[in-house]
This record gives sequence, C-alpha cells and structure tokens, in this order.
Amino acid sequence: MSEHQSFDLLTLGEIMLRLTPAFNERLNGGEFMLRTAGGAEMNVAAGVAMLGLRTGVISKLPANDLGDFIKKRVRQNGVSDDFLVYDHSKNARLGVYYYEYGAYPRKPRIVYDRMNTSFQTLHIGELDPVIYSSARCFHVSGITLALGEQIRANAIEMIKRFKKEGALISFDVNFRGNLWSGQEARACIEQILPYVDIFFCSDSTARLTFGKKGDVREIMKSFTKDYPIRLVASTERVVLSPKLHNFGSKLYAADTDTFYEEAPYDHIDVVDRIGSGDAYLSGVLYGLLANPGDYQKALEYGNATGSFKNTVPGDLMNTDLTEIQGIIRDHKAAGAVSEMDR
Repeated sequence: MSEHQSFDLLTLGEIMLRLTPAFNERLNGGEFMLRTAGGAEMNVAAGVAMLGLRTGVISKLPANDLGDFIKKRVRQNGVSDDFLVYDHSKNARLGVYYYEYGAYPRKPRIVYDRMNTSFQTLHIGELDPVIYSSARCFHVSGITLALGEQIRANAIEMIKRFKKEGALISFDVNFRGNLWSGQEARACIEQILPYVDIFFCSDSTARLTFGKKGDVREIMKSFTKDYPIRLVASTERVVLSPKLHNFGSKLYAADTDTFYEEAPYDHIDVVDRIGSGDAYLSGVLYGLLANPGDYQKALEYGNATGSFKNTVPGDLMNTDLTEIQGIIRDHKAAGAVSEMDR
C-alpha cells in the first residue's frame, strides 16, 4: 500500500435493511421479523475487513434512525463509515428487502422495496475527491449500475477516476433480471470493461448477458482477449436442495495464461445462501490484495469464504482469518479432521 492509499478496498453500493420472518415463517403469515443490514458491495467490504484488511463503503443513507442503524452495522463489521453521506430531505428513505427461507420443496423468496431510495440520489459532487487516491482497489457490482441513470453515470465516472489514480478495479456482473434486461446490462457494462482488472462473472450470466458461447474456460479467457482484464473468476454452484449445495469456482489469470481450481466444497449445510456470492468475492479480493500474484491462494480463500457464508444467517459471513484458514486446511486434508474446534 502506498502512502496515500490508506484503504485496501473501497466499495460503492446501496446498503439495505433486510427483514426476515422468524422461525422459518412465511412472508405472508409471520408476525415477527428479524432485522439485519446488507447489500452486495457492503457485504464484500465487510468480508475483506473480517479477514484483516482495511475497507470502507461509499453510500448514501437517510438521516434518520434507520440510517443510524445501518451506520452502526457498518462500523460493527469493521468497515469505515468515512465515505457515507446522508440525505436530510423529507423524502429520505432506506431500501428494504424481505427474505423468506426455503425448505425443500419450497424455494426461498425475496420481495424488494428499493425504489426512490436515498442512495439513488447520490451525486459524485457529494464525495470528497480524496477518495480516488485512497484505495488500492475499488469494487462495484452490476446491481449498483442497474439502479438508475444518475447512480449509473456517477459509478462509471468514479471507476474512471479510481483507475486514473492507480487503483485496481473490481467488478461483479451480479445480474438481476428484476432490475434490468440482459441487453441493457451488456450495453452499460461494456462501457466499463476497458477499466476493469478483476472480473467476476458466472458461466450462465456470461451466456445470458454477453451472448458468450463455448465452454466455461473459453468464455472466461475470451473476456481477457476482448478487454485488458487481468483476472476472471466464475463460481460454480450446484443446488441439490434449498438446504444442500455444492460450491466451487475457477480463476483465469491472463498474465500466467493459467486456470486455477480445486475440488468443490460438497454437501454444504445451507442455513442462508444470501451473500454467499459476495463472501466469495471478499475471499478472492483478500487473497489478491494480501498475497499479490498467488492466484491459487486467492481461489482457495474465495471458495472457503463463499462456502462458509452459506452456514450462517444474515448477509454477512461473520468469521475471521484464522477460522477460514482452518476450513481451507480441512478441505485439503486427505484423512479425517477434527469434528470440533477446542
């Protein structure tokens, strides 16, 4: 980290209130809701912070009690709130989403209430220009780009400014069909790919959004031929049931022209899958920032954090580096491993 880059990672994204019916009740029948905080980019920043690096989140919150709740959760998870800005207007509001747990054969459900939120009014002029020289890496996702024209234009300009100041640019396509179409996503994302260093895109999303053809390796490699992308990561999840998943991934590094992979984590006991993709990103980004050039280690961290997150409730993975390193050791072990840490 250079002298002026005081953060390992900064992210830009909306932080929302998550409400989940207690006791596995249904959204249309439960009387009580569990309250947590989450959002794709916040989840990534928190995951990297839990592993030991310094992170911050750029966002806009309503200047009321709900905004204060979110700010406290940001701090509680080791993420800096230095670049949060606040909406003092009478129409200030926080985005909300409702999540219903699934149990075979019933699938999980999500209902979003995130129109006209304070975050969507964020303007680049509200941010201190010092941010652009403050980070080794800047991360944003397609969810943020899909939220509206103003936030999209500001996010693209921020990517350009961070890049100009020497930051690595990390981008997760994270396609959501309820926010925009594949054609809209492609037209927007192709504007920023010339600036992206680290690119996260699943095989299915690459086919749907970018019209890619061929096997997963051909697709991953093609992005580095079309654009100056250094690293492409693609997750591979097999859903056996809402409570039982397999999880793994592949990385392709353009500088070594090499694919990196390992055996997947099989038969994960899923408590809550929300945020597991973000946890995966946090593991990969931690690995890349803490161990530059060691792509295999980045892959291992990503697979471990992504798998681990499935086992805890809420959007955030709630772990630390020691626990994740232990999970990686157990995953690599050929023989029996201890059933309990004690």
